[in-house]
Amino acid sequence: MRILVTGGAGFIGSHLVDRLVEMGHEVVVVDNLSTGRREYVNRGARLVVRDLKDPGWGEGIGAVDAVFHFAANPEVRVSSTEPRIHFDENVSATFNVLEWARKSGAKAVVFASSSTVYGEAAVLPTPEDAPIAPISVYGAAKAAGEVLCGAYGRLYGVRCLALRYANIVGPRLRHGAIYDFIMKLKRNPEVLEVLGDGTQTKSYLHVRDAVEATLAAWRRFMEDDKPFLALNVGNRDAASVKDIAAAVARAMGLSPKLVFRPATPDGRGWPGDVKTMLLSIERITQYASWSPTMGSKEAVERTASQLVEELASG
Repeated sequence: MRILVTGGAGFIGSHLVDRLVEMGHEVVVVDNLSTGRREYVNRGARLVVRDLKDPGWGEGIGAVDAVFHFAANPEVRVSSTEPRIHFDENVSATFNVLEWARKSGAKAVVFASSSTVYGEAAVLPTPEDAPIAPISVYGAAKAAGEVLCGAYGRLYGVRCLALRYANIVGPRLRHGAIYDFIMKLKRNPEVLEVLGDGTQTKSYLHVRDAVEATLAAWRRFMEDDKPFLALNVGNRDAASVKDIAAAVARAMGLSPKLVFRPATPDGRGWPGDVKTMLLSIERITQYASWSPTMGSKEAVERTASQLVEELASG
């Protein structure tokens, strides 16, 4: 197939491109390189540097069989101070991608959504039919993207698979607690500042598992006739911020003093931070015959070691 991957120079997107090229697909990557890197793009793929906020971004791309829309601003914290960034980069850009898919005749769009659409879920593990009630503009932007996808699927036949990812970790990660802790300890090996009280507990999935889940769900979705489907992509367990701090310290051979900086009375890292997240993955395991190969703590431990090595080599 000929496949377009937006954000294919970024974290999850670049790993997805690697697998798609390995599988023999023709892959076109669209990325504005604001956070993505040229060196992450597989040499077997074609890189087109464009900004999805420009309605004319797709000129000259040509027809594709499927679109994997992974371009987004991933920093949840940004929306607590600069909400327009998430509207522009996560809502407007998604609309422009769907419009291009409609006009170009793409058969399906795979949309990278997020566990943050659930907000503070009342049920853990959280199933896909739980209420959509985000507590951050980032989560609201992802929810808006899903609603747009559903409308395009039902109205225009642009079938859409929305994947609600838990916290994805692994090589090339350049945001989130693991990366932040490594960078902080590089600056000061004696003290590690932790946003929140450290008890925030969430599900973590290694990017290798996330990519395999994505491909398994996509293959199954292509056999369906559903206009829209949402699936959770996560793990069966969780890890706390304290677990992450300990993993990073071990990977760096350090024993720093932890200093906690809660931003809210109940110990969140910032306003809009979900305190506890654990997704139910029963639907995707049954639908796509997929299951994770490692738990949350193993994924965190492996990522901490991988990133320490990766960042040390430049």
